Amino acid sequence: MAIGNFYAIIGAAIAVLLSGIGSAIGVGRAGQAASALLGKQPEKFGKVLILQLLPSTQGLYGFVVGFMVLIQLGALGGSMPAIPPATGWVLFAYCMPIAFVGLGSAIMQGNAAIGCIGLLGKNEKMFGRTIIMVALVEIFAIFAFIISFLGVMLLDIPVVA
Repeated sequence: MAIGNFYAIIGAAIAVLLSGIGSAIGVGRAGQAASALLGKQPEKFGKVLILQLLPSTQGLYGFVVGFMVLIQLGALGGSMPAIPPATGWVLFAYCMPIAFVGLGSAIMQGNAAIGCIGLLGKNEKMFGRTIIMVALVEIFAIFAFIISFLGVMLLDIPVVA
C-alpha cells in the first residue's frame, strides 16, 4: 500500500471512530436519563426514544465519510491504485471536520437530550420544543459532514504511476 493511501485510510478510520465514540457516549447518557424517566412514566417511551436516538446521527455521518474515502480510493473494487502522499494528507484533512465536530456535537447533543428528557417528564406538552432544542446541536455536525463529504467526493485523485 502506498503511503498516500495509508494517510487517507487513517483519516477515514479516525472519522468513523471519533464520531462513533461521540454518538455512543451521547446515546448512552441519554439512555440513562430515559431509563430513569421510563421507570416512572413508561407511556413516554416513544417520545423518549426519539430524544435518545438523535445523538446517533454523528456516528452515521462519520461512517458515510469513511465509506466515501474507501470508494474514492478504489479500495472496495479489488486493487487500490497508489495515490501521492499529498493527496492522502488532503483526504485525511477532509475527514477531520466530521471526526472532531462529530465527537463533540454528539456528546453535547446527548447532554441536551438529557435535559429535555427531564423536561418531558415534567411536561409532556413540551415534546415539540425538546426536539428543536436537541436538533439545534445537530446543525454543527451537518456543517462538518457537508465539508467532509464534499471535500472527499469532489477531490480529483491522481494516481501514482
